[in-house]
Amino acid sequence: MRSVWEFLTIAIVVTITPGPGTATILRVAARDGRRAATQAIVGNSAGVLFWGALSAVGVSSLILASRIAYDVLRIGGAAVLVVIGLRSLFARKPASATAERRPAGWRAGLITSMSNPKLAAFFVALFPQFVRPGAPVLPLALAMAAAIVVFDLVWYSTLAFSVDRARTILRPHLQRRLERVTGAVMVGFGAKLATEAR
Repeated sequence: MRSVWEFLTIAIVVTITPGPGTATILRVAARDGRRAATQAIVGNSAGVLFWGALSAVGVSSLILASRIAYDVLRIGGAAVLVVIGLRSLFARKPASATAERRPAGWRAGLITSMSNPKLAAFFVALFPQFVRPGAPVLPLALAMAAAIVVFDLVWYSTLAFSVDRARTILRPHLQRRLERVTGAVMVGFGAKLATEAR
């Protein structure tokens, strides 16, 4: 049985390791600013809590047990990342950070985390190691997912703030270049997800 401190250490490492969620937050911050990025962070966190709850009731385990279900989720998630990345790469001008863009940021964060089979694998592999036999699984799983969300909020908010600050002092063509870089990163994550073995 692992300790709480071990879980917190693992959660921090997972949070700061770059992945699709990081790329999404950076892309939204570079394109639409900090407020929209904050909405993307909230959307991503909702997806994390969703996967945490599913792992507690065993749905994530069923997805991982079914190769077809896992592959559908993997290919679908890869397609989402590639499409979002390509939109950033080929957008003609930077988007304005309007109220309409903020809900779009929320959707981007939610879709990215919901379509990431790695989250299902992570929760199914990690959570059982920290649940004592006979303990209530759902509350503990949600508590652990909430802890990860807290780390995500702190880390992603720091990244979004830094990108937004850089964005305000960059000229429009440099802003556009920053958006293209984050778009290319998302396409790369999508391609990796689509081609990697289970």
